Amino acid sequence: MAAVGAETWRDRGLHAQVVNALGQEIVDGVHAPGDILNLDRLSERFTVSRSVLREALRVLQSVGMVEPRQRVGTQVLTRDRWDLFNPQIIQWRGQGDYFAQMREMLELRLGIEPVAARLSARLMTPAERAAISLAAAVMVEADTAQDGRRYLEADVEFHTLILQGSGNAVMGHFAGTVAALLRTREQEKRFTITEYTPASAHRHNDLAAAIVAGDEDAAYHWAYATLEATLAEFVQESAGSATAG
Repeated sequence: MAAVGAETWRDRGLHAQVVNALGQEIVDGVHAPGDILNLDRLSERFTVSRSVLREALRVLQSVGMVEPRQRVGTQVLTRDRWDLFNPQIIQWRGQGDYFAQMREMLELRLGIEPVAARLSARLMTPAERAAISLAAAVMVEADTAQDGRRYLEADVEFHTLILQGSGNAVMGHFAGTVAALLRTREQEKRFTITEYTPASAHRHNDLAAAIVAGDEDAAYHWAYATLEATLAEFVQESAGSATAG
């Protein structure tokens, strides 16, 4: 029985490796849309059984990256078919499509988070208001200390609190997507603390103060201003990156 259990854990580890490798390669264009994945070659390459490989492909199918075609094989799908809110896809795009994904998601967040901030200013409990105030304070402290890890964790907590504190279940669910997006900064060469961070930390602090005060208009304003400034930062960085390349 122990041997069976060990093999099960081994298969799970191999399965995760295959999913991660193939997902990243699809994002990076190694396997282009329309390509048919050769299962024999993949099985040999990863040294896994066909059953482990098929299970990995089922995961990729569930997020819209591949699709089995009868009498053809497993075909790679175009990006418009992908579940772009899925945390795994966000992680893969963060390594291969970082600036484009940040721009797209920030544009989307501009339409969601200011409304969530307005609702949070109206609906948050005293405990939630205290928590968001603390998260904003930690961001300012972490910036001063140049502690990128602590800053990132506080930033994730801050935006999660706003989205979940809105009282809107759909916005609350979006918090997982935003958290995955923010964590892609761990993979980016500048990490988190940059020349833009001090101003951003203080905007987060102003947003928290508006929510704590129950000022819905100010909460909307500061949420929009925070995201708009971050979007401008990434557009500028993206242009610089393209020029350098």
